[in-house]
Amino acid sequence: QVQLVESGGGLVQAGGSLRLSCAASGSIFSINYMGWYRQAPGKQRELVARITNGGSTDYAESAKGRFTISRDNAKITVYLVYLQMNSLKPEDTAVYYCNALVRTSKYDYYWGQGTQVTVSS
Repeated sequence: QVQLVESGGGLVQAGGSLRLSCAASGSIFSINYMGWYRQAPGKQRELVARITNGGSTDYAESAKGRFTISRDNAKITVYLVYLQMNSLKPEDTAVYYCNALVRTSKYDYYWGQGTQVTVSS
């Protein structure tokens, strides 16, 4: 089994910052990429940012210049990815989900349980 556990969500005023963390653990052979998606009420889930095992990053246009995705390769048995969110706006309010393409005995996508981010105006 593979588990993705997010943390770091909360309530912040517009212009503030939050840092989300995601830890992937379990029977992992390798991870092709880890990323963050978000889903606001009444909207589809959308990609925010992702980072490959080679360190390449992709960002949604709405996240460029404000959000930074990074990873911690220091751990041996736990894969960590972070999303630093600065200059937050009310429209960033959503449930943020960690996502990973994981190789165990085969490749599968895994999701975390989500963490709420609320930005007040």
